[in-house]
Amino acid sequence: MTDTSSSFDQWVILEILGHRRLAGRVTEASIAGGSFLRIDVPEADGQPAMTQYYAPSSVYALTPTTEEIARRAAALFRPAPVSRWELASAPRTAAAVDAPYDDDEGPF
Repeated sequence: MTDTSSSFDQWVILEILGHRRLAGRVTEASIAGGSFLRIDVPEADGQPAMTQYYAPSSVYALTPTTEEIARRAAALFRPAPVSRWELASAPRTAAAVDAPYDDDEGPF
């Protein structure tokens, strides 16, 4: 009997939960006994290449494509870097809450 299973290794456009789109080379990866999709997004428009891992259950769509199309799409789908609104604020201390403030500024 011949083993016909093969590992996934293709250029794709990957859609995560219908909210994030990435393009690059997708392979299978096993981390801590769990299966993940590894996407290697190529360098594009001066942005460095990056690697991300996703659980298969988070995949909305996986569209195989050519390397050329994936590389062009990688520049369009490049996720923005972390921005300030994504970071949690520093915890407020009692001194900061009790501090006087100008009526125009408010406590926040």
